[in-house]
Amino acid sequence: MLPLTQETIVFYALSWSVVFVLLALWSLAAWTFHSIVAWTVSNSGALLGGPGALEGLRTPEWLAPWIPPEFALALTSLQSAFVPAIEAVLNQAPALAGGLSVVTWVVWGIGSVLLVILGLVCSALISALRRRAVSHG
Repeated sequence: MLPLTQETIVFYALSWSVVFVLLALWSLAAWTFHSIVAWTVSNSGALLGGPGALEGLRTPEWLAPWIPPEFALALTSLQSAFVPAIEAVLNQAPALAGGLSVVTWVVWGIGSVLLVILGLVCSALISALRRRAVSHG
């Protein structure tokens, strides 16, 4: 076993410090994403103005002269066909918030495992470079 030098210890500490900072940032990002999406999903009805809000969507006045009337009519009929389906999904949105927590934890766990693997790879690389320097040294 090769003795650890001060320089080697610093490299190990630096690599694992970077991994822990990345892990903290990853956790903060996952928590922020979950909080924003959970709030949005649970308040989806209020954000859209309640039932019937989708039917009130119209082409902005400034855009109307640039759109052919046939295209605007097709969009209006398409919108009226999809309004019941969209409203049904929005009514179920609060129930989806529970599944969102599970998905967030799974994605966070996969990312955390990958960050720990990154730390192990960095440690192995430092160890290999240290052995190479001693054998050539």
